[in-house]
Amino acid sequence: MTRILPSLLAALMCWTTNAASEAPIPPQRQAEIIYLLKHDCGSCHGMRLEGGLGPALTPDRFQLWSTQVLALTILTGRPGTPMPPWRPFLSEREALWLAGQLKQGIRP
Repeated sequence: MTRILPSLLAALMCWTTNAASEAPIPPQRQAEIIYLLKHDCGSCHGMRLEGGLGPALTPDRFQLWSTQVLALTILTGRPGTPMPPWRPFLSEREALWLAGQLKQGIRP
């Protein structure tokens, strides 16, 4: 694990620099991402995103998480848990946007 961490952090720093320089996400795509969150993520994290099979997706929970780490978790999932990778459905830029929204709080 300690050998993987430095290379993971380096890749994460490079990735967030490139993703942040892209154009903003159009409002229609933002609505699609929020729909995905509420309906697909909500099936495990609770329809109000307050927890269920998976933990709550609330600002309090993510207070100590960076947006980049949260986005990486969204994209890669959590091996050994029911949390799947969402990379087939979201770009890196979209995952960063969604992570920012989760940290601010989304009303279902």
